[in-house]
Amino acid sequence: MMKVPEHVAIILDGNGRWAESKGMPRNYGHTVGAKNVETVCKAADELGIRYLTLYAFSTENWNRPEGEVEALMKLLESYLKNCIRTANKNNMRVRVIGEIGRLSPNFQEKIRNLQEISAANTGLNLTIAINYGSRDEMIRAMKHMYMDLKEGKLSENDITEKTFSSYLDTADLPDPDLLIRTSGEQRLSNYLLWQLAYSEFYFTDVPWPDFHKKELELAVEAYNKRDRRFGGIKDEGGTKNV
Repeated sequence: MMKVPEHVAIILDGNGRWAESKGMPRNYGHTVGAKNVETVCKAADELGIRYLTLYAFSTENWNRPEGEVEALMKLLESYLKNCIRTANKNNMRVRVIGEIGRLSPNFQEKIRNLQEISAANTGLNLTIAINYGSRDEMIRAMKHMYMDLKEGKLSENDITEKTFSSYLDTADLPDPDLLIRTSGEQRLSNYLLWQLAYSEFYFTDVPWPDFHKKELELAVEAYNKRDRRFGGIKDEGGTKNV
């Protein structure tokens, strides 16, 4: 029987290159990639995955060409607006992590509305990382901890891994069991560095716009071949190959 990971994190990569390979502008790839989110959410729910966390816009993405950044922001804002309508329909809870203070007031309001409207839903837990960077997240967490120490709300002896985790954006989420990155790159790109400490990694050459249910199933199959106790790959007899 195949074991389904409880929490899958995905780095959505390859939208621009996918579009360019078809002779289309990069923004077309981002549009198609945004539409693919609903497809993958549905596939994850059907497979029994409980938590899905998607890297949509990093703190480093601000360094992209101004026109591309502006288009991405409009696309993400539009997606969240649509998501408000579909979250309840699909019984999906949606959260946003990252430093949202840099986003427009209207964008921030859409995020708050979406989170409030979907908070009671009991199906797939979708988390979208927007203006997120793991180093930024940890610095923000440490500043918050420092203030609590200074105000006497926390003592030095209280600081443990569990305590630190409670200050992160993902405090209410279990750590990912599986990380997937699309489009051939094999790096973490400042994504969930603390949370991925014991996760399995799966890299595929398939760009995000072409990453559908079958590709997700392949990733879960690969996850099942990993030996979660000792590391390495299990052979057909169940023993480990390093």
